[in-house]
Amino acid sequence: MIIKNLRFIFTLLKLKFSRMMVFRFDFFGAFFVDSSLFILQLLMFEAIYSNVDSIGGFRRGDMIIFIGTFSLINAINMTIFFFGTYDIPRKIREGELDYYITKPVNPLFRMTFENVNPGSFPLIIASGFIIFYGISVLDLKVSAAGMTVYMIWVLMMTLLWYDISIILRTVSFFTFSSAAMEQLEENLLPLNMKLPGVAYKGIFRFLFYFVFPYGIMATFPTQYLTGTLSWLGMVYGAVLTCCFTLFMLWFWKTGLRNYKSASS
Repeated sequence: MIIKNLRFIFTLLKLKFSRMMVFRFDFFGAFFVDSSLFILQLLMFEAIYSNVDSIGGFRRGDMIIFIGTFSLINAINMTIFFFGTYDIPRKIREGELDYYITKPVNPLFRMTFENVNPGSFPLIIASGFIIFYGISVLDLKVSAAGMTVYMIWVLMMTLLWYDISIILRTVSFFTFSSAAMEQLEENLLPLNMKLPGVAYKGIFRFLFYFVFPYGIMATFPTQYLTGTLSWLGMVYGAVLTCCFTLFMLWFWKTGLRNYKSASS
């Protein structure tokens, strides 16, 4: 099954690249737009944090790693699944989901990988440079094993981001409009890209560590890399990701059962 799925993803990638070679501006346009946004984001962070010594215990070097980590997770998201899953509510409303259900491939699996965006891949590399710059600012000694575990955390938090994204879009199966959910995501993400989770207290900590756990996505990998993530935090992050993934899969299947086909 794994080999079959990998072959399917490879086929989708070939088709994507074929289309992009016909319309080359799609690639270079996406690269230009994403790179411009990335640079503007860096300038914004520099303006906000240039005169701040510490935020919730995060020093300047910690903040640089935090910024690079959130950018890395976002870049992986934009490269792999954002453009395939963003349009799910419209597909549900307009009955376009029928096309996916009738194919011999899991519909969520296909939508996740059918619009891979290579134009965002350079942002992954740029994010890596920021992370290594933060490491140099803190003068950290990071082993290959430590960097490997850090990348596992990054991928795990990317999965958590994906889970939340699908859960919010699955709401469209049960409502006429999911605009409120999409606006919620659009407002919460920028906030958590500016502040590390360690800065939240009280109800905000509960909200961004449990209900909408955007607050841990870049914070936990950063804390692991800087050696400040506790064993309790490690267990919590792993368990929370597993719980959200299982809930997402259950919620999606429930939504599919509730789906009213355009032909019905």
